[in-house]
Amino acid sequence: MALVLHAGKTNKNGFKTLITAEYTGIKVELVENFEMGVSNKSPEFLKMNPIGKVPVLETPDGAIFESNAIARYVASLKPDSSLFGSSQIEHGLVEQWIDCASLEIDANLLVWLRPRMGFAAHLRPVEEAAITALKRALGALNTHLASNTFLVGNAVTLADIVMTCNLYLGFTRLMTKNFTAEFPHVERYFWTMVNQPNVAKIVGEVKQTESVPPVPAAKKSPQPKEAAKSNPKVEPKKEVKKELPKTEAEATEEVEDAPKPKAKNPLDLLPPSKMVLDEWKRLYSNTKSNFREIAIKGFWDMYDPEGYSLWFCDYKYNDENTVSFVTMNKVGGFLQRMDLARKYAFGKMLVIGSETPYKVKGLWLFRGQEIPQFIMDECYDMELYEWTKVDISDEAQKERVSQMIEDQEPFEGEALLDAKCFK
Repeated sequence: MALVLHAGKTNKNGFKTLITAEYTGIKVELVENFEMGVSNKSPEFLKMNPIGKVPVLETPDGAIFESNAIARYVASLKPDSSLFGSSQIEHGLVEQWIDCASLEIDANLLVWLRPRMGFAAHLRPVEEAAITALKRALGALNTHLASNTFLVGNAVTLADIVMTCNLYLGFTRLMTKNFTAEFPHVERYFWTMVNQPNVAKIVGEVKQTESVPPVPAAKKSPQPKEAAKSNPKVEPKKEVKKELPKTEAEATEEVEDAPKPKAKNPLDLLPPSKMVLDEWKRLYSNTKSNFREIAIKGFWDMYDPEGYSLWFCDYKYNDENTVSFVTMNKVGGFLQRMDLARKYAFGKMLVIGSETPYKVKGLWLFRGQEIPQFIMDECYDMELYEWTKVDISDEAQKERVSQMIEDQEPFEGEALLDAKCFK
C-alpha cells in the first residue's frame, strides 16, 4: 500500500508532507476528490482521525494525523535524511524552528485570519495582540536570517519546509508588501524557498496578497415572524431595536467603534522634567558646525539627571558581525523596532571597526531612572545588548557620552563604519 495523504490540493498543511516527499524521494499519493467539510466527516476519515482535522496520512501500519508529525514521519523514511540536520545540535535546532513556525507564526496568523474569513467573531484587541505577537516573531526570524540563508545549516531542512508553508498562508492571504517590508530578510528567505524546485513543484506560482480580507459585516438577528404578524402596522421603534438580542460580533463592533480613553503610559505620570526632549532633538538636528561647542554643550545644559537617565549598550554577539551590510541592517532593524519609544528616548548607535568582526555600541537617553519596562517587553533586541547605566559624576563616562553623540572618530581608537541616530 502506498502512502496516501488525505487533504485538499491547496492545503498548506498538506504541502508540508508533499514537499518533504519531494526532498526524500518517498512516494506519497494525494487522495482523489477530497472535499473539505464532506470527506473529513465521513466514517472512514473519522476512524483515522476522530477529531476530523486535515491532513491525515494513511500508511500500511496505520494512520497519522497532525501535519508536522506527518512531515517528520515521511522525512524519517529516508535513512540518514539531511532534513533533520547533520548533527544532534542541528536536529535540535530543526525542532526549535518547527515549533517556532507553528506556535509563533502560524498560530498568530490564524487568529488574524479566521475572523476575517467569517469563522470566528472579530475582536479588534485580540487581532491587534495577534499581529503584535506575529511581528515580534517575524522580527526574531528576520534577525536570524540576516546572516543565514536557511534556518539550520547550509541546506534546506524540515524546519524550512514547515516555516515556508506557514509563511505561505501569511504572504498569500494577509501580509501585504507594506507589512513584510519591515522584515526584508524574511522576504528574501520566503521567495528563495518557494522558488526551490522541490517546493515550486508543489505550491506552484506564488503571488503576495495586495490587501487584507475585510471583516465580514455582522448579520443581524431576524425579527421573529410571529411578532411581526401580531402588529403588522406598527412601525418598529428605535428603542425596541436597541433591546433586540445581538450577536457577539455586533456587540463587539459597537464597543470597538466607540471612542476609548487612551491608557496612560507610566512615563507620562512622572514629575515634570526641566529637560524638553523635543528641544534637544531640534538642537541636535539643526547644529551643522561647531557641534561640540553648540550641541554637546547644549545637551549638558539641558540634561536633567532626575528626570532622565543615560545608558551605554554593547552588543553581546559581536563575533557574529562579519559582514558589514548585515551588521548595519541589524542596527537599522533595532532602531525601527524602537519606534514605540520615540516620545521618551534619544539614541546613538555606532558600528565600529575597519576590519571584522565589527563592534556595535550604543548610547541611549531614556525618560525616568530605569530603562522603561514597556520597551524591554516589546522590543526583543534589548536582550541582545548588555546595558550599563552612565555615571555622569565620572568624567570619563561623561566624555564618552559626548563622543558618542558627536560621532567622534576615531572612537576608542577605531574607525567608525557607520553611525545612526534615533530621534
